[in-house]
Amino acid sequence: MADTTDITAWIALFTGLYALGAAVGELRSPGSWAAMLEDFEKAEGLRFLTGIVVLALGATIYLVNPLDWDDWLSVAITVMGGGMVVEGVVILGWGRPYLHFASSLLGAVNRVWALLSAGIGIVLVCLAMLRF
Repeated sequence: MADTTDITAWIALFTGLYALGAAVGELRSPGSWAAMLEDFEKAEGLRFLTGIVVLALGATIYLVNPLDWDDWLSVAITVMGGGMVVEGVVILGWGRPYLHFASSLLGAVNRVWALLSAGIGIVLVCLAMLRF
């Protein structure tokens, strides 16, 4: 079990690995994110399940991460968890319009978003590794 002082680093590590994995998937198969969002727009059940999962993961991150106002990574991870809670509620309440908006943001620049995701993932993994 992780020491409570390392929880922020563990969350950053796994979030970074997630961002890297998602980026590699999009770069290897361009257009997969756009297709996924299109599927989410069409399927009520998938949208509902996604909203519940995002809300639950965000709440878990928000509640488990020890908030330390002197540690900017701890604050950032807590804000990320709170943002995920809000996103989960928005997906549950306004799923189709929200996901349509997200699809329009992706547009034709999927590669740019994937590279941004990879960059964020690398930064989070490095920050986490510096804390262990």
